[in-house]
Amino acid sequence: MARTVLEAAPSMPALFARAVATARGRGGDLPDTRLARTGVRVEAADLAAYDRVCGFPLADPLPATYPHVLTFPLQLALMSDRAFPLALPGLVHVRNRVDVLRPVRVDEALDLEVWAERFARHPRGVTVDLCASVSTGGAEVWRSRSTYLARGAEAPEGAPRSDLSLSVGDLPRPVATWRVPDDAGRRYARVSGDVNPIHLSGLTAKAFGFKRAIAHGMWVEARALAALTGRLPDAMAVDVVFRKPLYLPSTVTLATAPVDGGGWDLAVRNASTGADHLLGTVRPL
Repeated sequence: MARTVLEAAPSMPALFARAVATARGRGGDLPDTRLARTGVRVEAADLAAYDRVCGFPLADPLPATYPHVLTFPLQLALMSDRAFPLALPGLVHVRNRVDVLRPVRVDEALDLEVWAERFARHPRGVTVDLCASVSTGGAEVWRSRSTYLARGAEAPEGAPRSDLSLSVGDLPRPVATWRVPDDAGRRYARVSGDVNPIHLSGLTAKAFGFKRAIAHGMWVEARALAALTGRLPDAMAVDVVFRKPLYLPSTVTLATAPVDGGGWDLAVRNASTGADHLLGTVRPL
């Protein structure tokens, strides 16, 4: 497997533009490539802006979802390259697994690495996993697996069936209600760099088959975890599936329940219909 180390984070607007320009005619196998950066430092102002948008307190260590912001530009570089077989515009994030192996301090120098694997068949197309690992001092401290759905695409011969199942316990009573404004996608895009058109406006979302802009799945996940600040394990596995798109604006509820051993089950649902937008589990490692 080839490994390329980048000197700096790539420009995400430029990568999205390249992905749009080269969207047609893609296909083939996943690239046998890893992209990496070394000695990455967290910018305090960037972290503070992220915390404000997602609801986290300004504190050390990093929120469980923040390393995704650091690794996402590398994943985007991988997906926007012409060698990646799926068109990036319109890809939908359908599952995310994060393992926090230990709390990551704000002042640590971080080594990042990303790669793609596991094509799978889905009733609406195909899914692919974008993986990321964060290390410091030669030891892995954080890793993630993000599953994306390419609607209408065809999986290679012999690809397994995609598994997006996740069970949570009984969560009958909401503990919070949020009004998610119509600019939530643009606000998260500014702090994360994820300027996928399906999140930015109704006009750009309609071009990819959505009736209105939808919230970023990673924002929904971060907002739910922020509500559990101070009650999460130091080392944990967070596993969420993104079910119905969260159209903007919307009103949603958060339901949580502690589980034996120090973990949580949680759900973010539409306040009017009760439809699941996110189901998740948090378990100690």
